[in-house]
Formats: sequence, structure tokens, C-alpha cells
Amino acid sequence: MKTMDLETFKGDYKKRFEDMYAIQYHMGSTLEQFQVLGQVLRGYYTDYWIENNQEKIDKQDKQVYYFSMEFLPGRQLKTYLLNLNIYNTVKEGLTELGLDFDKIVDAEVDPALGNGGLGRLASCFMDSMASTNVYGNGCGIRYQYGLFKQKFIDGYQIELPENWLRNPSPWEVRKESKAVMVRFGGNVWLEEQVDGRLKPKYENTFDVLAVPYDTPHVGYRNGVVNNLRLFSAEIPHDEESKYITSEQRQEINSITEVLYPDDSNYEGRLLRLKQEYFLSSAGIQTIVRYFKNLNLPWTRFPEKVAIHINDTHPTLCVPELMRILLDDEGLTWEQAWNIIKKTFSYTNHTILQEAMERWPVYMLETLIPRIAQIIYEINERHLRNKTELYGPELAYRTSPIQDDQVHMANLAIIASHSVNGVAKLHTEILERYTLSDFKTLYPFRFNNKTNGVTHRRWVQLANEPLSELLDQTIGEEWRFQPKEMRMLRSHMDDEEVLTQLHKVKLTNKKRFAKYVSEEMGLVIDPEAMFDVQIKRLHAYKRQLLQVMHIIDRYLQLRDNPEAKLAKRVFIFGAKAAPSYFYAKQIIKLINALADLVNNDARIKDKIKIVFVENYSVSLAELIIPAADLSEQISLAGKEASGTSNMKLMANGALTMATLDGANVEISQLVGPEEIFLFGMKADEVQNLRDSHHYSARDIYERDPQIQRILNSLIDGTIPNIESEGIDIFNSLVNDNDEYFLLKDYHSFYQAQMKADANFADKKSWARKSLVNIAQSGKFSADYTILRYASDIWNVAPETEVLQ
Repeated sequence: MKTMDLETFKGDYKKRFEDMYAIQYHMGSTLEQFQVLGQVLRGYYTDYWIENNQEKIDKQDKQVYYFSMEFLPGRQLKTYLLNLNIYNTVKEGLTELGLDFDKIVDAEVDPALGNGGLGRLASCFMDSMASTNVYGNGCGIRYQYGLFKQKFIDGYQIELPENWLRNPSPWEVRKESKAVMVRFGGNVWLEEQVDGRLKPKYENTFDVLAVPYDTPHVGYRNGVVNNLRLFSAEIPHDEESKYITSEQRQEINSITEVLYPDDSNYEGRLLRLKQEYFLSSAGIQTIVRYFKNLNLPWTRFPEKVAIHINDTHPTLCVPELMRILLDDEGLTWEQAWNIIKKTFSYTNHTILQEAMERWPVYMLETLIPRIAQIIYEINERHLRNKTELYGPELAYRTSPIQDDQVHMANLAIIASHSVNGVAKLHTEILERYTLSDFKTLYPFRFNNKTNGVTHRRWVQLANEPLSELLDQTIGEEWRFQPKEMRMLRSHMDDEEVLTQLHKVKLTNKKRFAKYVSEEMGLVIDPEAMFDVQIKRLHAYKRQLLQVMHIIDRYLQLRDNPEAKLAKRVFIFGAKAAPSYFYAKQIIKLINALADLVNNDARIKDKIKIVFVENYSVSLAELIIPAADLSEQISLAGKEASGTSNMKLMANGALTMATLDGANVEISQLVGPEEIFLFGMKADEVQNLRDSHHYSARDIYERDPQIQRILNSLIDGTIPNIESEGIDIFNSLVNDNDEYFLLKDYHSFYQAQMKADANFADKKSWARKSLVNIAQSGKFSADYTILRYASDIWNVAPETEVLQ
């Protein structure tokens, strides 16, 4: 890559500022300073971007198209600086110009393009594809408001619009010339042509223009630039006169307005389906246009294109490509389906059957009638072919249409040559239980690709003090080869390294404590254990189990302030889906409990609760380096993988965990003494559920400790939760505790007491922290992407990297 000297950068910055704002650079606002810096960086990476795009056309190598409803990149500025190898130059240059680098970084708004792990994984994969020289393209939606901005009012979650596009993004490039038309509704019928083929005819359709916005993903110091293409819904230019009223215009605007619209009513579900087809159609049309420019026969499409479906949301890519191949390109069904099966691959992200997408057939018939016809045909052919081989029962259980509903996971599996889970345990459960029928049909189609995270963002950028310590201790090779972090393990008895590691953690905890003091008006002790649970609020993730533990500790300390319990700060970050009433009740409970314990002088500040509002990637970058204990406490067999566990591990947090998702692989890597395991295993959970012998009420009535905890929900111990407390109590006792919190509680409590005892020995804790950091390199997304590239997509990096 080109090098950048200090004086050149300073000159570029001053000139660009004056050109943009017609004032001297030191007179601008922080936002203006950020915008100018963004434009300067665009000047640095655009040449690479152009060269890479041309190279893809010239070489015609196979390209990967990664479809996801979510991309959660976080702030991009520091990532560009790091990957362009000009981070220190720019930071020093801005300082010499009298500007505040950190404030300029903070002026960038987090893109509101995802909810949690799914979107963050997609962004890690985009970064890793560029950094490992894999030609990769992201396909998503450019949401105007994203998920929502979370606000707490009287402890309740309130959803506000997250207008992250209120100021222009310096990174994205509008490509109106590459826009495509997406067609909804109307009537469609098949007419026989002179050659005997059937061709669809449309009338009264609702047409939407899909305009792409491209954002570059720069590889780590390698000059590679891949592309993330996000589509925005707009009124077709020649149809402006049809959209006179604000209501008419809103019908189109709403398609790309928010992520995951409320699906508790018909209109919300219809909008969500409309979003999924909008993404699928726009992305597939873009791919087809690229391939046709290669002037190759359609039989070679799978040689040049790999299409990956990240979860079931983009599954309509399958019938959409079939539509184009059949209707527009004139291929036979057999020719088109053969291309489909060689092109598509699918990642499953869930174990929960109830979480797998299903759409009423009538909804597809109304919204996308031609796509519905194609899905009917896929279903009929599947039933016919599989009935002959396996009988009618198995054929029906695996069919895309059942009980007048389209099962999107079934459709994705049938159409894909590869189906992967995202952790070893997750894949095993899919093969043995959730998707066992498909394993019978396609025994060689399933494989595992354990998730990963990018250490560039989550260590190099989020935790600069730790990065510097690693450089000093084991050299800089880990920045290119994350597995080299394992060299740190040879220093686990090095007193100086352990002391420095403790100082690094304390520095990060003080930084977070400063944020909490300034933003929340709450004083927390950096010497206390920072106990962190940051993830989407869902019952199976069991934030409520941690709440039970906090109540238990609080009641013990209220009885005896001198009880031998470690001083802890419990840190939560979580959003609940707007229509997920129970999750929102848990949020209210956590906030009410925080009001109680944070202000009770009797417990002598031995417990503090911090629930950060509007949890985001940027807040995660602040919290994760400060964490001592990582709560990964979902019910075993319910979490597909998890990635917060990997990020926290890489930053030296010890893991409190069930043997669920990737926790299994973490425990195998670090060893039983460096992790706090508790609770039932996945097979024990399944056996208990199958036995129908579980009685939460029996546990409640026989166990004084649990009874006291749960009674506090309904006896006034915790103020201002009258209705929430009753509902949560009933869910655990009278509704038989669906996720077995009461069954696992004592094991969880004992593991927490062990963590208390371990934390008292600072040297021992630092040694365990060091082991976790050393072993975390294996979970680099770079290695995950290389496995996808070789095993699924059949693409190879241009150079041998990270092998």
C-alpha cells in the first residue's frame, strides 16, 4: 500500500476543509471536521476501489454475494484509518493542527442497519473478506431509521426514530445509474408463445425503484476494497405524477424506513415481506446484470457467482433468480434449477422452530404473485420427487409449503448446495433434531462454520492499551495472524505482564466509569468486578436469571452488609423488539431494581446496576474492554453461537456460561479452570422437556432461597413493578418456567460464588484473563471466512494470507 507522510496529510486536510466550507480549518465545528476527514480518506481509498472493481471485470474471477437483512458496521472512520495503515499519521496530524481526534471520531453516527449479532457478524464478514482477499459483495437495505433509538422513561423502553442519516455519510456513494425496478402486486398470468413456452403477463403492478448506495470495505493493509451495496426504495422517475399525496409517497418510503417493522399485525407483516422481496429482487437483478456483461453462457453462472443467504430473510432470492432465468432468459425449469442448486448456500442462525420464518401463502399471492407461482412449482416438484424416494410423510415434512404457509428455511435448504450452522453444538442439534429430516434427504449438504469476530475492531481499535501490551510482549504478528495471540500464553507466570494486564483492564474500566458518571450521573467503582451481559433482550438468553442473582445478592447484603460477596457492577445493554411485551417487562424490572439497589445506603455500594440506553456497536467498544466477567447464560441448546462471548474473551473477560453455542468451543480451548460453567447440558434440557416431569411450582414451594427471590417480585420489595412483577412471577411459577431458570439457578449461583472467590485473587484472575486472550485468536472471522471460501463458495484468495 502507499505510505502517507504527516505533512502531506495535513496539507490535504486543510485544503479540503477550505474547499468544502470556505473558512479556515480551525474555525469549523466537530461535525464539519469529521465530514472533511471523511472526504480526505475517500481521496485515499478511491483509487484502490476503482482498481479493484476493474480487476474484477478483467479477471472474471468468481465473486461472493452475501445477502443479509442486517449489517451493523459501527463507526467506520477508525477502521478505514487502521486498514489503510494511516491511523497514527492522521491522529498525529490532527493533533498538530490543534484538533481533537477523539471528538472527531465521536462525531460519526453509528449506522442503524442492524439489531445485534446477525448484523454484526455480517459486517465482520465483510471486513474479513476484504482482509483475506476474497472478492465479496454485501447486499442489504439502506434503512432510514434502522431499528429504533431506545429511551428509558420511568424505567420503560420507549422506541424513538434513529435518524442516523440526518447528516450525509461521507462513505456511501449513490449509484442511481445502477438502479433497478422491483415489481409488487397486480395480476399475472401465463400466456403460451408460438414456440410453446409460457411467458408471464403483468397488469396493474406497483413498481418501486431500488437505488443502490455503495460503501467500500477496505482490507487490512492489502489494497483490497470490496463493496457493500444497500438499496433504498424510491418512486420511479416516470411515475412521479402518480404519487401526489403524502400517503401515496409513504407507501414506497416505508419499504426502507425501519428495520423489522412491528409484525404483530397484518400490515406490519406485509411490510416485512415487502422488504424481504425488495432486497432479494434488487440484489439478484444486480448480479444478473453483472453476469450478462461477462458474455458467458448461463451454464457458467455458478462458476462466476456464489450467493449466500444469511438467515432466512433473503430466501426469496431463490424464486427471484428462477423468475429471471425462466421468464426473461428463456431457460427451461431443469436448466434454471440446476443453476440455482450450484449457486446458493444458506446459513441457519437459529435452533428455535418458532423463530423460523413462515409466510401465509395468500400473502405471497397478493404481494408477489409470480413468485408465489414459482414457489408452488418448487413445492410440487419436491413432493413428487421425494415421495418416490422417501415416501409421502418425509416429503411433506420437508416441503416448502405446509398448512398454507411457506416455510422459508425449507425453501432455502432445498435450493442450496450447502447448509451450515454457526457453532459445533448448533450444527449437531440441527442435524439431530431441528433439521433431521433434511439431513436424511441431503446427508452431505450440512456443515459447521463456527462464527468469528474481527480482532481489528474488537482489540486493535476498541482496546488500544491491550494492543500495545501485546505488541510489547509478543510482537506485532498477531495483528495479521490472530492465532499468534496464543504466544501470550507463555507469559502466564510473568509477574510484569500480569501486572501490566491488570493496569490495562483498570484503565478501560476507568474510561467506562467516566462515561457512566457523565452520561448517567452514576458513580461506579473501577476496582469492583464489572459483570457484563450485553445482547438482544430475549427470554431464552436469560437476562432474568442474572436479575434473580442480583436480587439474591441484594437481599443477602440488606440482611448483612458485611456478607462476603465481591463488590460488583452489573452492566446490561439490550433492546427488546417493540412488540415483545415480556422482554420489555424485564427491562422495566431491571431498571426498577437498579433504582432500588443503586440508592440503598445499607448495602454500602456493593452492588451497582448500569443499564446503558440505546446499546450500539460504539457502546460495545466502550463496555467490552472494561468487562471482567462475561455472562453467556442462555439455556443450553437455544443459542446458535453467540459472538459477544468471543469479543469479551478477546478482551480478557472470563466467561460465565452454560454449554451452549460457541461457549462449548471456548471452554475446550481455555480449559475448565479458566471458565465458569453451570447448568444443564443441551441433551439434559431436551430430556427434561420430553419427560414432561418438570414442575417449577414444586421448586418454588420447596426451595426457600428461590422462594424469597421470586416473592420479591410481588411483595413490594422492588417498588414500581406491580404488574410486571406479577407477570414475571407467573411466567416462572404458574406457567412452568419455559427456559428452566429455576432448575439452573443453584448451579448458576454456585458458579457466581466461585467467580467471587477467584476475583479476590488479582494475580490469579489476571492469569485466567491472559489465557482467555491468548486463546481468542482462533475465533477470528478471517479464519471463518477462509473456511467459507474453500468449503462452500469455492473461491480462493489471490494471495496466501492467514493460512
